Amino acid sequence: MSGSGKGGTNNRRRPFKRREKDGENWQASSGQGKKGGDKNRDTRDNPRFDKTRGVMFDRPKWSPPKMPSEPIPTPDCPYCGKPVKDISSAMTDKNTGAPVHFDCVLARLGESERLEKGDAVAYIGGGRFGIVHYKNPQDMRNFEIKRIFEWENKDQRADWRNNISDHYSMT
Repeated sequence: MSGSGKGGTNNRRRPFKRREKDGENWQASSGQGKKGGDKNRDTRDNPRFDKTRGVMFDRPKWSPPKMPSEPIPTPDCPYCGKPVKDISSAMTDKNTGAPVHFDCVLARLGESERLEKGDAVAYIGGGRFGIVHYKNPQDMRNFEIKRIFEWENKDQRADWRNNISDHYSMT
């Protein structure tokens, strides 16, 4: 019995072989790509080899993108009056287009709708909320969406989202 846990011998190992490429012998070993390694390696197929000058050249160095100098804005929520600190999770107000807290939208929808036993207001994705009815409140896997509210227009992006996008995605 082997100690590898695979149950059997390791018969898939093959001995080292020499391969031929373009009439020249070259080795498929792990030491070939190391610095200061094989001096006789074929540089014609190397993408860093300048064929016109006959020399190797270095790749350009990567430099990270510049961060915006202005800080991320923290506007006030029109519903509660507190600043929206986590603007990446904010929703757009239907009337003004200003950023509002996600929890404020949930609370406003919960207050405006009449919920029955087993109902809850939930975010269902794509800028939409819905009234979700759970047949068994302990088992949240089985549910039915009773009503859908289109909160954000998915075809029209808010201006404040464009302003903060540079702070989150640079490349």
